[in-house]
Amino acid sequence: MNNSIKLKRRLTQTLTYLYLIGLSIVIIYPLLITIMSAFKAGNVAAFKLDSNIDFNFDNFKGLFTETLYGTWYLNTLIIALITMVVQTSIIVLAGYAYSRYNFLARKQSLVFFLIIQMVPTMAALTAFFVMALMLNALNHSWFLIFLYVGGGIPMNAWLMKGYFDTVPMSLDESAKLDGAGHFRRFWQIVLPLVRPMVAVQALWAFMGPFGDYILSSFLLREKEYFTVAVGLQTFVSNVKNMKIAYFSAGAILIALPICTLFFFLQKNFVSGLTSGGDKG
Repeated sequence: MNNSIKLKRRLTQTLTYLYLIGLSIVIIYPLLITIMSAFKAGNVAAFKLDSNIDFNFDNFKGLFTETLYGTWYLNTLIIALITMVVQTSIIVLAGYAYSRYNFLARKQSLVFFLIIQMVPTMAALTAFFVMALMLNALNHSWFLIFLYVGGGIPMNAWLMKGYFDTVPMSLDESAKLDGAGHFRRFWQIVLPLVRPMVAVQALWAFMGPFGDYILSSFLLREKEYFTVAVGLQTFVSNVKNMKIAYFSAGAILIALPICTLFFFLQKNFVSGLTSGGDKG
């Protein structure tokens, strides 16, 4: 019996390690190719893993001197920051309201959020384009921000509500007995306890514009208004004149603001903050 249990444990561990090794290869291999291509001298004909590299920063300099990458980067950064602030604020307030209050059509609106989330972005591209034409919003960042914020609310409001539900109602009731109003209970009592989810929502909202290609390429037609995802695609769209090195260097630079925000928020990525919060 003991031998059978040990055998199952070893088999489970072996399969787990094999899965992790395979997953690591899938993640690390393209990352290595991108890094090596970015630091190679001259243009690169194709993406390939080559250890013979003359490390230099010419490709990074060329991005800002020979292309509009700096403009694309700034466009994306502005869109990402505004989207993060607006979307996270709306989601946090919506999640708190759905978690703490009963109001007319509360359940129906939550179901409506789920139904909206089932409609893929691809199915709404034509509608978005028509809206942009009607509002004269093509090549305008504000319309893209509007779509990013609106598209992120339904499912994330559900997630935020679920996290608020983990905070004991007894905390609200105790604060109410002490004379705390609605805003004070939200700001000083409940919000500090849900910081991990707020940080996750902020990071997701910030990452979205950097990784989106379909929606931004559909609504941004002039090069000076491109985001980095659309701009980088122009480096590899022409088969006869592919700029693999520039593409790789630009892809690496995309990770810098995301990593910076992650390290800034990582102290908030802590679970169990509400554990024991209503005791004492």
